[in-house]
Amino acid sequence: MLFDFDTIAPQDRYKILTSTIVPRPIAWVLSLDTEGRRNAAPFSFFNALVGDPPVVGIGIGGRRPEDAPGTWKDSGANIRATGQFVVNLVGYENREAMNITAIEFPREVDELEQAGLTTLPSVKVKPPRIAEAPVALECERLAIVEVGIDRAIVLGRVLAVHVRDDCVLDAKRCHIDTPKLDLIGRLHGGGWYSRTTERFELPRIPVNAWKPRD
Repeated sequence: MLFDFDTIAPQDRYKILTSTIVPRPIAWVLSLDTEGRRNAAPFSFFNALVGDPPVVGIGIGGRRPEDAPGTWKDSGANIRATGQFVVNLVGYENREAMNITAIEFPREVDELEQAGLTTLPSVKVKPPRIAEAPVALECERLAIVEVGIDRAIVLGRVLAVHVRDDCVLDAKRCHIDTPKLDLIGRLHGGGWYSRTTERFELPRIPVNAWKPRD
């Protein structure tokens, strides 16, 4: 079945993308506005894009219906204004709190308070990190790629990463117990997610071990 994106509505393109590109990791973004007020929100159009320099990308958009065209969500506006943010990754035990921070609260409402979350100071950026998250990436804005009147891709350079102590196997060798992080990813529809605890191993094949097909 061919879905020609030139002939279908934007909401249908979104459904196709989110139903097929799965699972998608969740960027639980914590940012500050210019007056120091906190904002927390999850975004599933997210991933690590480059290892050196370390760069992550987040697709941000979807203004509130009452906002004027060209208006960003709070996270995007804050990153544009301050250039700093923290990407927290979502563990299974964080799922309910993350879902609360996705509610379209008025701008004056602190999502962290509503979700019963606490924060810890960051080291290299002003926004704090979510204490309950198993991983937090301190980031500075590298670039913003405008892709629509109210949508953009934020590229962030990772300055530091915090990993929960009990998930670090060997700090000197940078070995992490990834299954113990128990991270979740976004699937399709309104509320489907997956866990990363189910896995299988598929080693890379060295070229000298491959027998070419005739």
